[in-house]
Amino acid sequence: MPRSILLGQVWQNNADGQNYLVTKTYQEVFTTVAVLRKVGDEAGGTVRVKVQKTAEGVTLPGYTFTQEEQ
Repeated sequence: MPRSILLGQVWQNNADGQNYLVTKTYQEVFTTVAVLRKVGDEAGGTVRVKVQKTAEGVTLPGYTFTQEEQ
């Protein structure tokens, strides 16, 4: 589990198995939101997911981090 959500990270959607790229993160009042785009679909829409913080790091509900820890 990563310690933070960074641009360029790839997360796999648990429901459809597709990979999504983090294209933007931003702060709302009490939450951080990650904007995801399906890999290979530059013209497609985006998905906004609220970042969940845990003792081990951060996660995106419904998604699995697909890359090795750095």
